[in-house]
Amino acid sequence: MQIPMPPPVRLYFESEAYDDTARIADCFAPDAVVTDERRTHTGLEAIRAWKTEAKAAASYRVTPVSVEPDGARVLVLGRVEGTFPGSPVMLRYHFDLRGERISKLEIRA
Repeated sequence: MQIPMPPPVRLYFESEAYDDTARIADCFAPDAVVTDERRTHTGLEAIRAWKTEAKAAASYRVTPVSVEPDGARVLVLGRVEGTFPGSPVMLRYHFDLRGERISKLEIRA
């Protein structure tokens, strides 16, 4: 069963599922900011590089468990499992949306 979520958030998780790092930036605004593992990545090129690096470091899969929309902000709880220490983990994906794009993403434990 697929959990309903806003189109740019759905595109983000679809890109994750298919390891499509080239398409991942399609869901972000040009000036978007991603914060993950205490590192901040600003702009589409930095976001592509972040995702390429993450996919090269470990094989993993994210399964959205719940979605909580709150206006332009969406919280997704995701189960992340793969070839990394401590797998599986539950992570919180905080998306800020601007129109049909993600303007900010913070990933937290």
